[in-house]
Amino acid sequence: MIRRAIVTGGAGFVGSQLVWQLQRQVPDVQIVVIDDMRCGTFSNLVEDPFGKAGPFKGTVIAKPLAAVDIRDIAARFEPEVIFHEAAITDTTVTDEATMINDNADSFDTLIDVAQSVGSRLVWASSAATYGIEAGGATVAHRPFVCRDAGYPANVYGFSKWLMENQHRRAVADHRDFHMVGLRYFNVFGPSEAHKGKMASMVYKLAMQMLDGQQPRIFFDGTQARDQVYVKDVVAATIAAAADDAKAGIYNVGSGVATSFNQVVEQLNTALGTDLSADYFDNPYSFYQAYTCADLDETRSGLGWEPSYSPEDAIVEYAHWIRGQREDSKRSLSEMKI
Repeated sequence: MIRRAIVTGGAGFVGSQLVWQLQRQVPDVQIVVIDDMRCGTFSNLVEDPFGKAGPFKGTVIAKPLAAVDIRDIAARFEPEVIFHEAAITDTTVTDEATMINDNADSFDTLIDVAQSVGSRLVWASSAATYGIEAGGATVAHRPFVCRDAGYPANVYGFSKWLMENQHRRAVADHRDFHMVGLRYFNVFGPSEAHKGKMASMVYKLAMQMLDGQQPRIFFDGTQARDQVYVKDVVAATIAAAADDAKAGIYNVGSGVATSFNQVVEQLNTALGTDLSADYFDNPYSFYQAYTCADLDETRSGLGWEPSYSPEDAIVEYAHWIRGQREDSKRSLSEMKI
C-alpha cells in the first residue's frame, strides 16, 4: 500500500479520484497535491463522490508545476510514488506553444526528481497519441496496439507523444527506473462536471436527457469510442505503481468500442427515458471516429484489466448523476422553506 505520494493535477477529474482511492486504501496516507486549479477545482477534494474516504487529509500546493520547487518538495517529503496527472486536457486547444510548454516542458525535471529521490513515476498519456488512422487500426476496426501510436492529429496528442519520447529516453538511460505511462482512452465518471465542454460525452448526454432534451451527437452516431470508467482508470493507475509492475507505456481502456448511438440507448435504459438522437455535423477535421484499446500488454505488464463493461459503467454512472441531481433539487427546496 502507498503511504506517501505526490499527485500533480490532484484536484482534477482522474487526479482527485486517485487521491480518494489512495485515502480509502490507507486512511493515514500522506498526499501532496500540486494543482494550479485551471483544470481542477477544490470541490473535488471536499467530498469523496463514493462517500467512503472521509475528509481530505493532505496538502494542496495551488501552483503550476513549473512554478514549484519540486526538487525541494520531493527531497523533504520522500514520496514513494509521484503520480503525474497535471495537463491541459482540452483537445480543442490550438495554441501550440501553450499546450507543449504546459504539458511537456516540466516533464524532464519531474523525471529527474523521481530518479534522484528513488520514487516510482506513473503518468497520464493519452489515446490521442494514436491519431486518426492509428496505424491502420481505425480502418480495420481493430483494437489499438501500443506500436500503432505516434501520429497524433492535434497538438494535445502531440504534446503527450513528446512526453512518451522523454519517457523512452529516461528508461533507456536508467534501466532500473520504475516509470509507467498510461494511455487513457475516453474516461467518464464522477468528479468531471467542472470540465464543462471537455466533460465526457456520457456525462453531457445524460444531463441533456435528464433535462428532457434530445441527446446531441455527431451524424450519424456510429462513431465508436473506447469508453472507460474512472474507477477502472484509477485502479490501473495504482496497479502501475506496484513493485511488480513493468516499466513501459500501456493502454488503459475498456477494450470495447461503444458507438454513440449505443451510449444513447444505454442512457435511455438507465434513466427511463425514450429520447432519440439529435444529429449534427462534426466540425472537427482531427476527430477520432474510432478508438479501442488492446489490453494484452497491459494485462501482462501491470496485471490489470477493467472490472466494468462500458454498459455497466454507463448505467451505474447515470444512476449516480440522477441521484446527485435529485439531492441538489431537494437541498434547494429545503433552503426555500
